[in-house]
Amino acid sequence: MMDFLKGTKVYSIFNGACPVCQQESMYRQKNPYRLTQTLKMWERCGNCGTRYKIEPSFFYGAMYVSYPVGLIFAGMAFVLSYFLVGLGLVDTYIVIVITMIVLLPVILRLSRNIWINFFMSFDRSMGKKKR
Repeated sequence: MMDFLKGTKVYSIFNGACPVCQQESMYRQKNPYRLTQTLKMWERCGNCGTRYKIEPSFFYGAMYVSYPVGLIFAGMAFVLSYFLVGLGLVDTYIVIVITMIVLLPVILRLSRNIWINFFMSFDRSMGKKKR
């Protein structure tokens, strides 16, 4: 779907692909709404061998990323419900809360994807490597 972005951090972030080779998903389960599996990741990439957890508790840093990511989704929910649909403030607040609850698995994964892409970059030579 987003093959034209392959080789960029944007591709890795939105697809949850290995940040180094972008050949495989970092997550065991592609669907983030399988709630027991939302944050289950492979230890290493099966294609290039990149280790995802650089150090113990590495992904705690993703919490700092999840706040602005959540704000973006909440802001979009506000603009859509208050300005475009014309709901009142209380109804808009309810829409924002529901949006944040429903999109929590997506926000968690996006935050992890952004966080790991701060520390790793695409390597074209790894992207061609086969198992």
